[in-house]
Amino acid sequence: MHDWDSLAWLPEAAIAGAASGAFASAEHPTLVPVESSAAFLDAYQEARGRAFTDEERRLAWAASLWPAAHNARTEVLYGREPIALRALRDQADARLARR
Repeated sequence: MHDWDSLAWLPEAAIAGAASGAFASAEHPTLVPVESSAAFLDAYQEARGRAFTDEERRLAWAASLWPAAHNARTEVLYGREPIALRALRDQADARLARR
């Protein structure tokens, strides 16, 4: 099986943002708390030696929802417990409002 989505080119901020939303998921993939994503993105920018631009920050926060959206789709399609779907409902507005 191939992960064809991973073969596409994505901006650095999108990759970091997606990782910031899912980096601490262990058993059932879902969103980490917003504060954890903020700490992840702050540490990432510090390690790269350059802060994201405003546009890159908006992109990173939007991308932080991608893994959870993918997992929520699977939950709905297969009638699984809506763990990621609940996290999306609870956190999407807060994440998209971040700058």
